Amino acid sequence: MTEKHHAELAIPEHDPADGRQLPPRHGQFRRAKIVLIIVALLLIAGAARTTIANFLQRRAVASVTTQNAKQFVSVVTPQATAASETLLPATLRGAVESPIYARATGYLLHRYVDIGAKVKQGQLLADLDTPEIDQELAQAIAQRNQINASLGLAKSSLDRWQQLRQRDAVSQQELDERQSTYTQGVANLAAADANVKRLQQLESFKRIVAPFDGVITQRNVDVGDLIAAGSGSAQAMFSLAQTDPLRVYVQVPQAYAQSVSVGQPVVVTQAELPGQHFQGKITHVSGAIDVATRSLQIEAALPNPDGKLRPGAYVQLALPSAVQPHLSVPANALLFRAEGPRVAVVDDQGVVHLHKIVIAQDLGQTLELADGVSPSDRVIVNPSDSVDDGDHVQAKALEAKGGGKPAAKAQGDES
Repeated sequence: MTEKHHAELAIPEHDPADGRQLPPRHGQFRRAKIVLIIVALLLIAGAARTTIANFLQRRAVASVTTQNAKQFVSVVTPQATAASETLLPATLRGAVESPIYARATGYLLHRYVDIGAKVKQGQLLADLDTPEIDQELAQAIAQRNQINASLGLAKSSLDRWQQLRQRDAVSQQELDERQSTYTQGVANLAAADANVKRLQQLESFKRIVAPFDGVITQRNVDVGDLIAAGSGSAQAMFSLAQTDPLRVYVQVPQAYAQSVSVGQPVVVTQAELPGQHFQGKITHVSGAIDVATRSLQIEAALPNPDGKLRPGAYVQLALPSAVQPHLSVPANALLFRAEGPRVAVVDDQGVVHLHKIVIAQDLGQTLELADGVSPSDRVIVNPSDSVDDGDHVQAKALEAKGGGKPAAKAQGDES
């Protein structure tokens, strides 16, 4: 401030009374101005700091919100299953099985075999005591001898009458009668011979012999039993079975009937023989589907040189399936929707697509799919119920446990 200004304000610059000098006004103003500038700068700096902090906080919140909005999913790729084998219940039977009945009625005189005995064809199994047949045979032989003697007399009489006829000593009628008597005697002798042979054949049935090589599987008689002839109401004396090879009978469901052919190899297992597999092949295939069971009967030949397998046993036959191998995914990848079962597949851009699937077989922890996925698809495991077509997700490969293999990591996916 100038002196003029002080004068205008009536403020003396010097105090004449005591001679003290007042501080200059322009210095105070400069200091106040500096303070104001510093305060303004501080306010501006504080405001800038607050603005920057708010911006950074909003950015962080937006980043966290975006991060939280992302769906992280685990994916696997479907795994191709090996060509499957169809296990079917089957029954073992001997290559040849036969109940042995008596052809003659009598008492069991001797028994030479028991159950489990291995016999050869023609081997004697038992002897019968048949007194009635013996007497009938003796009677038939005696009757034959009588007829033979009568025939001899008729022959000599015919010869004499033929000579007399040549001398015209007898009539032709009388000669014809002698000829008829002789011819009738020849026929009677032939009938007697046939009867003797029949009884001789019947008497030979006293010896019960094995019709083929095999093993005695049943014995229903003992010494002293009365044996009735025939197989109607009579009980079989023995049962004989040929155990090498064996026949395997199995009913194949209609769904697998087209994959069965003669000569096809099969594998037979028995629960009582764990870890042992017996190789055979199909020898006969029925030409028609059974209407009652909708199944096809097949027969397979099974070598059994060591006799481990026994006729009548329940076994399982592994039939190679002609069905194309399926793709397998974990069971927890399945989505139940109103349109039917679905699986969620993630593409390379992380977009979800719901695929309609056809389940070929439910194995519990895994599903075999006949249609709906390809080997390169990435299938979401444990998808949320809200997942839908077009959703964006972040996929992570999962180590599969039996249902698939880890999915290939797509570009942009987090590890």
